[in-house]
This record gives sequence, C-alpha cells and structure tokens, in this order.
Amino acid sequence: MILYHGSKVIVESPEIRIQKYNKDFYFGFYCTLYPQQAIRWATRFNGVGYLNEYEYLPDETLNIKRFSEMSEEWLDFIAACRSGNSHSYDIVEGPMANDTIFNYVQNFVDGKISREAFWALAKFKKPTHQISFHTARALTTLNFLKAEEVRNEK
Repeated sequence: MILYHGSKVIVESPEIRIQKYNKDFYFGFYCTLYPQQAIRWATRFNGVGYLNEYEYLPDETLNIKRFSEMSEEWLDFIAACRSGNSHSYDIVEGPMANDTIFNYVQNFVDGKISREAFWALAKFKKPTHQISFHTARALTTLNFLKAEEVRNEK
C-alpha cells in the first residue's frame, strides 16, 4: 500500500516529534492514502513543500486502532488526544477532522457545543483519511520511495 506525507522538507527517515499542539490521534508521524490531502499539508504554510511517498507494509502484530468512520468512539478518542491524553497504540487509522470538522471537535472539547450539536454539524461533511505511527516499531513498516516538490497553485 502506498501512503503519502506532506511536509516542508523531504522525509526519508520518519520520526515522531512532540509538537506544540496535540493532534487528532496524539503525537505521531501522519500519512494519508490521498496524495491531494498530503499536498495540502505540504503547502499550507508558504505554498511550497514536498509530497513524500512510502510503501507501507502492515504488521498485524502491532497494536493498531482503526476507525472506519466518524463515530462516537472516534469523537471521544480525538477529544481525549487533543486534550493531551496519550494512548498505547502503535498505529491509529481513521477519518481526519478536516478544517471544518476540526473546529467542531475543538468546540466540543471546549464544552462550547454538545455531542448532539457536533453530530448535527458534522453530518454533511465528508471525512478524509489519516494513519498515524506512534512508536519506533510502527515506523519500521514504512519504506521511503520518493519525494517531489509540490506547490499550492491557488
């Protein structure tokens, strides 16, 4: 399976870095099945970045959590991760809270909207895809293939 990672640099050796803000599935190395989504990640800051491509060789001995769709469990998991709570999974895969959904999730986490209001707002939004790698062992399932410079043509 081919996965993509958008970045401002070429990433031949993926790493897990602690960032300023907690992400959907906590700290990890994030990829997607969709190159266009990775290009948006790569170009979000200054319009130029790199689309990194990896071969992913699944290892079912790893502790993997998969969310096939946005669900109550998915919402609770993201709310916990964004609140700074870690988890014990090597890999987490599922829908991404895109820019619009991100705001709804944050409002839910902050107590500004109810769970019911979140689902009413999110109902018509198409989720995206993300797979995050949270341990050194998980990162060994990725083999760097290539990278190419990409530009935001807006």
